[in-house]
Amino acid sequence: MALVADTPADPPGPAPHTPHAPPASRAVSTPHAPYEPHTPHPPSTPRPPTLRERARGALLGLAVGDALGAPAENLRPSEIRRRWGRIEGFVTDDPAGTDDTEYAILSGLLLARHGSALTVAHVERAWHHWIADLDEGPFRGAGFSERGTLENLRRGLAAPISAQHRHAWSDGLAMRAAPFGVHAAGRPEEAARLVAVDGTVSHEGEGIYGGQAVAAGVAAAMAGAGPAGVIGAALSVIPMDSWTARSLRRGVIAAQRPRGDALATERALRSAVVIGGYPWTDLAPEAVGLAFGAFAVARGDFRTAVLTAVNMGRDADTTAAVAGALAGAAAGCSAIPAAWASAIGPVRGSCLPAMRGRHVLDVADLLVPGPENPKSPGSPGTVS
Repeated sequence: MALVADTPADPPGPAPHTPHAPPASRAVSTPHAPYEPHTPHPPSTPRPPTLRERARGALLGLAVGDALGAPAENLRPSEIRRRWGRIEGFVTDDPAGTDDTEYAILSGLLLARHGSALTVAHVERAWHHWIADLDEGPFRGAGFSERGTLENLRRGLAAPISAQHRHAWSDGLAMRAAPFGVHAAGRPEEAARLVAVDGTVSHEGEGIYGGQAVAAGVAAAMAGAGPAGVIGAALSVIPMDSWTARSLRRGVIAAQRPRGDALATERALRSAVVIGGYPWTDLAPEAVGLAFGAFAVARGDFRTAVLTAVNMGRDADTTAAVAGALAGAAAGCSAIPAAWASAIGPVRGSCLPAMRGRHVLDVADLLVPGPENPKSPGSPGTVS
């Protein structure tokens, strides 16, 4: 706080006669007007983001984190430093999202059509309509949980049996969970319920919990909750003794301990969460713990949140996508660096050809309709 010295009082006695008018830049008191002390205008405070700005921040933040993290996916921090130093922005000339963004769009379109009336049958039908019943075509790059789910659906298995595969605990639901938090803004329990409906087709157990934690955290951020409220909402919707909850708590605790620099913080966070020696990097408890840890490190700063996630490697596109969704919902789309935001275009359909040409901002507007962008029930697609 700046301290200001008191202004010395005027000497007693009558004011000296001033025969000439003073310069116009100086204030003059007259005996005919009552004295009123000058009250300076209070400093302007930033306007809190609107619901639409938060929705756009959540989904654009997801896409930005996905694109930033994609080149670092499955790399160790030492490999990242050897290739690029510390990643501070896009490391490719043509950044693009992966299955994280494209599956989030799919889930967002389902929510735009069905809202809180979404059922497992709706989700299963959409997976058939948009993915499983199509020719394989260029479908590639999706995670293990998506591949396992599609194999089961194509064999004629239905949910929840379709989710019974070796990677039901993956972060494939967490990566597409943000739209549920956007839809259920301020209602973490409803966001968690809906994302579990979506996840029943593809995930079980810890895979479901990871999606619920992300959806609930985004829902709280959409209502203006601070970091503690966002983290508390995520923990409130999953079993406290679950692997996901334990990992999330460890990540947040590690993030809150002061470190010397970003590298030391990232090392501590990884050490608290990562399962050393385990060959797969798409574990939901691990990815969610790292993402919430990165969000906690940032204390509301979007850039810090996603870059912390990216530079820890592992499933970097997903952890950065989740951290970006949380930070974007909390701060609104204006908090995303303009150069990063402008690099995000319509998705290319590299994983889901049926999603090609759709933009996350259009999906955000469908989920939070307003007078300027009313939601059309038929706009998301033809699947019912």
